[in-house]
Amino acid sequence: MMPIRLGLQARFMLAMLATLLVVVALALALWQRQSQTFRELTQLSAESVHELTFDELARRGGAMAAQLADRLVNPIYYLDLDRIGEFAAATRSQPDVAYVLVYDPQGRIIHDGTRNIVSYGEPVVGLPAPDPETDSAALIQWGSGVMDATHAVVLGDERIGGVRIGFSLKALQAQQARAQAQLAQRQEQATYTYRLWLAGLLGLLLILASGLSLLVSRGMVGPIRMLAEAARHVEAGRYRQIALESGRRDEMGALIRAFSRMSDSVERHERDVRRMAYTDALTGLPNRLALRELLDLKLIHQHADGQGLALLFIDLDDFKRVNDTLGHEAGDRVLVRVAERIRDSARLIADGNVQVARFGGDEFVAVVESEEPRLRAARVADAVIEALLEPVHVGGRDLFLGSSIGITVFPDDAGSTSQLIKNGDIAMYQAKLSGKACYRFYSRVMDDAMADRVQLEHDLRGALERHELRLYYQPVVSTHDGSLHGMEALLRWEHPQRGLIMPAAFVEVAEQCGLITPIGAYALEQACRDTMAIAAACPSAANLFVSVNVSARQLRSGDLVEVVSHAIARTGLPASRLRVELTETALLGDEVLAGALLSRLRGIGVRVWLDDFGTGFSGLSHLRRVPVDGVKIDRSFVADLLDDPDDLALTTAIIALAHSLGIGVVAEGVEDVEQLRVLARHGCDLAQGFLVARPMPASVLIDWVQRRPVLVA
Repeated sequence: MMPIRLGLQARFMLAMLATLLVVVALALALWQRQSQTFRELTQLSAESVHELTFDELARRGGAMAAQLADRLVNPIYYLDLDRIGEFAAATRSQPDVAYVLVYDPQGRIIHDGTRNIVSYGEPVVGLPAPDPETDSAALIQWGSGVMDATHAVVLGDERIGGVRIGFSLKALQAQQARAQAQLAQRQEQATYTYRLWLAGLLGLLLILASGLSLLVSRGMVGPIRMLAEAARHVEAGRYRQIALESGRRDEMGALIRAFSRMSDSVERHERDVRRMAYTDALTGLPNRLALRELLDLKLIHQHADGQGLALLFIDLDDFKRVNDTLGHEAGDRVLVRVAERIRDSARLIADGNVQVARFGGDEFVAVVESEEPRLRAARVADAVIEALLEPVHVGGRDLFLGSSIGITVFPDDAGSTSQLIKNGDIAMYQAKLSGKACYRFYSRVMDDAMADRVQLEHDLRGALERHELRLYYQPVVSTHDGSLHGMEALLRWEHPQRGLIMPAAFVEVAEQCGLITPIGAYALEQACRDTMAIAAACPSAANLFVSVNVSARQLRSGDLVEVVSHAIARTGLPASRLRVELTETALLGDEVLAGALLSRLRGIGVRVWLDDFGTGFSGLSHLRRVPVDGVKIDRSFVADLLDDPDDLALTTAIIALAHSLGIGVVAEGVEDVEQLRVLARHGCDLAQGFLVARPMPASVLIDWVQRRPVLVA
């Protein structure tokens, strides 16, 4: 048999067929590889988007929980539900926040950010066990459709509560689904285009196959690898290392541009979250969280360079008066202007080597770097105090504020951020005790003073139960014939170690820790009971009145009338023999509410006196706006009555105005006969002071009434 010979055409066809088969095989192999690449891209993109969005939510939740926990230290410590609710409601209003829970150390809810606190007292489910090692960080937990960020609220080394913020995952899941759908759409479009290219490659045989292979390598694999690398940078937060630019008009170019826009959007979102977490929304200054990070970095730098650093803890004096009189909106405007003054004056003196932050409320912190930190800090403090003494014009009024500044120096006073802030706070408190509008440098002696105050507060919390609080009584007599009309009840604390403590040393502490309400209720009832006992022992004192001081917090509580009614009902004291004394500053918060409460008191027969009259912010204007039965001229006017014509003129004017309005006048602090004669000559009705008698217990007062000499004016 003759062998078959193939001609050139057959060989060419066989070669073409072989080439075609090779190209097909190569195309099939390339198609398989490309399909695998698309699957890897889809999986990698989906994982990157998922990790990016959910990790960002976790970081945001942790930052918000830490910030809220930091803000709630003082409100939880003092159980200030109003402030707790204010912060919780503000956090709850943030995007994607589903709920906010603030709980006590036992895990019971004390606020949920709602007006009615519907879940108050309920236990928080799934709380971690207290762990000092992890209290400083947020615990992130994922559930069905929600992410929990839990953070402990720590005061010193004590865990006093915690916060839990729940974030809804619906928006993130929807965003992730849209991104995956968009990526799938782009992949489908790219696949369709590739099939067209494959059909063309089959017609161009080996040369076109080689060209197509090169085109595929450059047109798809490279961009995919570039996108994968960009996704890894996004995942790590290295946005500046991402360079996605493409002038291509095909689907891959659209995918690259879409990925670029997505990374820019994520970067902006992270920047916005960071700005929200680290910037005070009102003043634009760095907030407490940013301050702590700044100090941590600066302390590391100072350690390396051996330079000094001073921290100035700045607290506004009497700022609460602004909120009480003009409202919180005006107070916010004042804070903005004060922040500008502090920043500008500090930068001017420190040559720009200063960073000012708002620590919270009306507290600011300035961090000064200098080779001579104490000298530079003192100059900055002087400039800030001087700047804040200038009036602030708000709401048509000139407000005069001041500032108390505590200064602490690194590394002399402390070696950590927390210790520096603590020392600055202690020094600031000493500046306030020194008369305000001044600054004080921290010294270790101040730690003892602060520890003493903390111990005093601790002892005061059990003083009422241990029956250590006593009432002393100072007689009130007529300025004309010396006849006894009544007495003022004055609180004393018989401390088992410290002895007899005057109110000036502990009443402010009671106000700050919320004990003034039960102490005030006790003083009211005990004064009524002692008055009845004095009347029973001394028939001549059957009609004596008793006056009891009432604090601003008792007035603002809204149940003062009920407390007074309860006291007179339990003791049997006629309401007409009880005088309730309030200072002018107690009326400043809401004169309308105060007027309504005082009218109700007068309606049941109790009389109202305005104490320390003439030293408040409104002075004589209260006499025509608030229903009172009498005023007590402050002892500071009586003390200089004989030597200062201005005090005499003011005292005379108060007496004349009070009598013209039909109300009585009592002079406090009368210590010599000549003062009493002047007061009587100008028409003052009643007087009390050391000239008449010193404050004494009820048992001693009974003996004093029975043998009292007649005082002649």
